[in-house]
Amino acid sequence: MSKLNRIEISGFKSISPEHPLSLDLHDVTVILGANGSGKSNIISFFKMLNFMMSGSFQKYVETNGGSQGFLFYGSRYTQAIHATLSFRDGQNNLDEYRVGLSYAQGDHLVITSEQTTVQYADRPVPSVKNLPVNFKESVLAGRTDNATLRVLRKILANCKVYQFHDSSMTAPMRNASYLEIDNYLQSEADNLAAFLFRIKRQYPNDYDRIVSYIRLVVPQFKDFVLEPGANDKILLKWKDDSASDYLFLPHQFSDGSMRFIALATLLLQPRKLMPRMIIIDEPELGLHPYAITQLAEMIKDASHNAQIIVATQSPLLVDEFEVSDIVVVESHKESDKNYTTANHLNQDALSKWLEDYSVSELWEKNVIGGRPL
Repeated sequence: MSKLNRIEISGFKSISPEHPLSLDLHDVTVILGANGSGKSNIISFFKMLNFMMSGSFQKYVETNGGSQGFLFYGSRYTQAIHATLSFRDGQNNLDEYRVGLSYAQGDHLVITSEQTTVQYADRPVPSVKNLPVNFKESVLAGRTDNATLRVLRKILANCKVYQFHDSSMTAPMRNASYLEIDNYLQSEADNLAAFLFRIKRQYPNDYDRIVSYIRLVVPQFKDFVLEPGANDKILLKWKDDSASDYLFLPHQFSDGSMRFIALATLLLQPRKLMPRMIIIDEPELGLHPYAITQLAEMIKDASHNAQIIVATQSPLLVDEFEVSDIVVVESHKESDKNYTTANHLNQDALSKWLEDYSVSELWEKNVIGGRPL
């Protein structure tokens, strides 16, 4: 199975055309950075890519402020965005996808180039294909005539970005969801009840495991009571560990509990349902320290079935992972403009420091850069 092993981006949001950002990606990649460092902009690139592969690129640009919000310091300074995504499989064969986006009058962002490269390990000459230009939407997203293009499109379409920040009393994840919307967990867990109901019916062992992790973090929780309503909707009802028959409603979970339930459902879902790549923005938000430890365990477990990218500023979470899996993102200033850089940590280079300090302590001491603001 091919995995994304490198991505290069320039001209996108806080990533300067003069200082392209490169990331080497592992089974788990932890992007560590303070507020305003640009780590969420890296996550948003994957979100944009997902919309491109679904044929909804223009709608995504329009609903997110137009082209000016995507170009580094706007169109007066940056005219184009470029990105290269490199994939390798177990035989060291290389697939690459290159895409170019440009500003167009009327505050539009158009796709001006798409190129795929296939380099087999046992062949000296790569196969390069320049796709025809559609401008408004990705041509790769609609190609079905070529096996390599189909595989690349499927990989990119299965890069799912998740953010469970909104767990307020009116958050969609607390609302009833339609039973039919259960093919995958949505990006803000809007269909959480329906997706859990599917897992309970079709994959009972995985469902029991999700419940067991939730019990570790929410001790009074016993189980969900997932009962479809007459309107083909389902609500996330639950019961506690008392002898009472009383059923609790989703608004009776705390914010942190709701976020952890969504994270457990995402990371412990059945292998057959799991996306090829899971990208999560600040999953530690509102979680108890013990819950963060469980979160790290779930991330490691999920990485056996999917690549995981996590953007975080949690010292507790970052200390749960290998040094080589951590990328420190920070903001630099050149002339009058700030731009984002990424530094991959090196175990050997930090070995002396790590004898006495954890990675999070080195981060707080500004030894590895990216010091919290």
